[in-house]
Amino acid sequence: MRLSTPAPRTIRIAGAIVVLSLFHPASGYSQTKGPPRREILPGIATTRPVLGAPYELRGNRIVFLNWYYIQPGDLDWRNADGKSVYVSGDSGLFEARHVGINAPRGIRIRAQKPVVQGPLFRPHRMILRDGNLFKGWTDSDYYESSDAIHWEKKARIGVDDLVKDGLYQVFVDPASAAEERFKAVWVGEIDRAQFEAFRAARPGDWEPHAIFLLGEKDHVACLRGSTSPDGIHWKTQPEPLVVEYCDTWNTAYYDAALREYVIYTRYWSVGPQSEQLPPDLRNSWTGLGRRAIGRSAAKDFRRFSPSEMILEPSADMLPSEQLYTNCRTAIPGAPDQHLMFPTIWNGSVDDTTRIAMAASHDGKLWHWVPGGELLKTPPFGRWDGGCIWATPDLIELPNGDWALPYIANNVPHKYPRGKMTSDTGYAVWHKGRLCALEAEEVGEFTLIPIVARGSTLKINAVTKRTGWVKVELLGVDGRSLAECQPITGDQHWATVTWKQGSSLNNEKFRPVTLRIELKQGQLFGLQFD
Repeated sequence: MRLSTPAPRTIRIAGAIVVLSLFHPASGYSQTKGPPRREILPGIATTRPVLGAPYELRGNRIVFLNWYYIQPGDLDWRNADGKSVYVSGDSGLFEARHVGINAPRGIRIRAQKPVVQGPLFRPHRMILRDGNLFKGWTDSDYYESSDAIHWEKKARIGVDDLVKDGLYQVFVDPASAAEERFKAVWVGEIDRAQFEAFRAARPGDWEPHAIFLLGEKDHVACLRGSTSPDGIHWKTQPEPLVVEYCDTWNTAYYDAALREYVIYTRYWSVGPQSEQLPPDLRNSWTGLGRRAIGRSAAKDFRRFSPSEMILEPSADMLPSEQLYTNCRTAIPGAPDQHLMFPTIWNGSVDDTTRIAMAASHDGKLWHWVPGGELLKTPPFGRWDGGCIWATPDLIELPNGDWALPYIANNVPHKYPRGKMTSDTGYAVWHKGRLCALEAEEVGEFTLIPIVARGSTLKINAVTKRTGWVKVELLGVDGRSLAECQPITGDQHWATVTWKQGSSLNNEKFRPVTLRIELKQGQLFGLQFD
């Protein structure tokens, strides 16, 4: 099986997510509305988000990829009578006593390594879960599956002649009309006349690198967009989304919290040229800059600005490593917990690749997950011993495993490709155990107050025989740590129960605050049902 692979071009946490409603147009395309005006004091309203607790979950799960959902804790200083002398007072140097309030202790975050399953056939360009059905695309055909393992070709994809290399990534738009429910972003080109017309109409929506071949070819790079009612019959938007050079694997989605369409692009980490010399668009960046990841967001799917860099190779990486692709996706069941699985390419040293994991709570500010080097190029001679790539989406299989589409070549990325073969598989996290909150002995922490969908709490965890997970629902009688039935052993979405039952007693929109004690175990996620 011969598949296309990426061509040689290279990869913020503050604020709560507020409750926003979506605008669903009755017919035709309509730009999504901005956030509504919200009165924050009598006579004072704003359209800006109000930052702070409680947080609103967009799905029904929490996976601990960072400290976003965990309180840092507070403190007090008290005198011998137990009275607070915080900041004020004149206590002696050893007189006042420190008191920690909801202090997190004894825990750390650690990414878990997946197991590669393959080679096996799956649609190699894109896979997503739509309800109970898995849908997939190759560069020419559309497939469906009930289990993401056994696939049936349903139709040949209908695209126009502008789509020369097929659709790379597809997403479902929850805010659009039915005839544009599926959307795709792909790399295209326009000629000089089309570029001049675009530049006249949208003077701020082009980036100089897009024209680096214009002196040699009648060719300007751009990102194009397509829409479809069914994922099969596609319509190309008449104008480029943006004129920018991004190359192959770019990813996009609709962000319901931000009410924006977002594209993550293939970008370059390279500084500005000196203004003392004529600009050199041909030779000054492709061999000198490091591949990085860019981001562009727009209220209207048809009009984006050039992307800006949001993630570049960090100082703890090798100086030869580059962020080659981004593979942006999300936690299954939690669209507001964003993930990337970038392929990191070490071209100048040994032409090898590895896959790491980064996370974000808002899609803007990204951090590497501790222990997030997940996979590296296997020994040469294996089916995946040349180079490896991750592609969207991270999906939940019917048995509860989480699977990330995985593509591999038998030779290094830039090796002569006459005898190159490509195959597909999955990187699989058994029981959805992607990332763990770990406690070697006893750990404890308190979550930010959240508005949860569901009246019961389930836990995905593994503990030693002498360990446990206990949960307290702060401020609710009968829901203390002492009254919680310990969860011990290998438990995949086990229901949390107290002596008086399992209900969270959370009325509609009433925030809940959870205090969790974790002993000698790993906590992989919370689920509200």
